Amino acid sequence: MIKNIAIVSLSSGIIGEDFVSHEAELGERRLKEYGLNVKFMPYAKKGLDYIKNHPEKRAEDMISAFRDDSIDMILCAIGGDDTYRLLPFLFENDELKKAVKQKTFLGFSDSTFNHFMLHKLGIKTFYGQSFLADICELDKEMLPYSKEYFEELLETGTIKEVKPSKRWYEERTDFSENALGTPRVSHENEGFVLLQGKGKFSGEILGGCLDSIFDMFSAERYPDTVALCEKYSLFPSLEQWRGKILLLETSEEKPTPKKYRKMLETIKATGIFEVISGVLLGKPMDETYMKEYSEITVEVVDNKSLPIVTNLNVGHATPRCIVPFGVNAVVDAQNQVITFDGK
Repeated sequence: MIKNIAIVSLSSGIIGEDFVSHEAELGERRLKEYGLNVKFMPYAKKGLDYIKNHPEKRAEDMISAFRDDSIDMILCAIGGDDTYRLLPFLFENDELKKAVKQKTFLGFSDSTFNHFMLHKLGIKTFYGQSFLADICELDKEMLPYSKEYFEELLETGTIKEVKPSKRWYEERTDFSENALGTPRVSHENEGFVLLQGKGKFSGEILGGCLDSIFDMFSAERYPDTVALCEKYSLFPSLEQWRGKILLLETSEEKPTPKKYRKMLETIKATGIFEVISGVLLGKPMDETYMKEYSEITVEVVDNKSLPIVTNLNVGHATPRCIVPFGVNAVVDAQNQVITFDGK
């Protein structure tokens, strides 16, 4: 059972800004209501500008959180777009390797980079939720589906299975104090959709935000991303991908179908679709381009035998489950469940 939780700002420093203080206070209160001891790492609340300008301090918080044996769980505050800048401060002299040990790590979006960093060191992680996006939900409580998975992780330290949510929610446009206690607009959810291939397949899941993975191979966002990712071999080799299940979900930027195709083709060029055992696609935020993304994925993969399942409630669309990385998963689209061995 998790008792002590550390919150880190490894991407954006937004939780240190006054305009989100009502959200951060709400989230901290909810965590304490679980009986958790909550620790904001020293630089987590330093604000947008400081965090942006000091990747070495973000790295310091990450290392300290792993080194501190009293901390059971590391929770990412939120995503962002430049956590790749931590790479030199974590890997140049094996700083992270010297500090790291198996403990619960949870984050999504730009935190995809952090998951790949930890995967490189053999650490099992959990993908799908963050402090600001989920714990700090402005409704009267966390979204029930998201809450269910977060509580399971707190109580058991793992996730046993993932099933589809019965509802999905539109993204908020108002995050001000006026939105406190207000519900989201919800819709009936379809469940897992098998686009092609066998409906049952297995392997360890790895992946995350497609936009972030694309950045590992593209300098469109920042000029030094590709060089740093190559220098520290962040993207696993094809042999390391063999037999794995690739999880992909798109960001709040809602990439156009043209951009989505480009990102997917860039990843295909690595040869990954020739060695993995299946693909899982997260529901896009507000279901934007969902049909187009599905069609493009089938076209780009161009391998009818590779199973592709879409409409998982993970990533940028709410509500969000939590997906374990580093343990064997069995995807059963017919029975609408993904099970994990937890070992």
